[in-house]
Amino acid sequence: MSPTCWNCGKPAPSRFCAECRALQPPASDYFAFFEIPRALAPDLKDLEKRFYALSRQLHPDLFSRKSAREQEYSLESTAILNDAYRVLKDPVARTLYVLKQEGFDVGEQSTKDVPPELLEEVFELNMALEELRMGDEDARPQLEAARARFRKMRDELDADLQRQFAGWDASQRAETLAAVRALLNRRKYITNLIDKASHVPDRV
Repeated sequence: MSPTCWNCGKPAPSRFCAECRALQPPASDYFAFFEIPRALAPDLKDLEKRFYALSRQLHPDLFSRKSAREQEYSLESTAILNDAYRVLKDPVARTLYVLKQEGFDVGEQSTKDVPPELLEEVFELNMALEELRMGDEDARPQLEAARARFRKMRDELDADLQRQFAGWDASQRAETLAAVRALLNRRKYITNLIDKASHVPDRV
């Protein structure tokens, strides 16, 4: 059953009532707000066009002489518009949003537990950092090489994520989202390693 307009009572399935043109309450779901399908890899150019078009349609200045309710809906819509665009244009934030909408736990994930396949890499990184702190400049090239390896790992993960995004958008299978969640956890850990390797002691 279509929602009805708060102002005239006629069916109002869209942003504006077709009968009286009153602004309706905004959708809270970010994809529904932009009127695009839920996707891990949406068309970003289309998203940008919709953002600027909606910015013009919903600007509070356009509703300064409207009813108090429409003024309120305009402010709410503008706030959701900005939040939704910020989230949906960022691949990591967008993925976390979709995971949450699909019922996955997206709470803060621990980065203390080292993935088994990275144990040796993390050990060598920590040793190089400690040697640099002790003044051994011979460890600096080793640290730079480690940073390059971690960046390469992250690039490979990003490519894998893009493949998984396309897979989920085509099939909407829960197991694909589970794989995406695991990749995001690994990506976060590797990003932390890159940051750690980048904050090296100055030369003594």
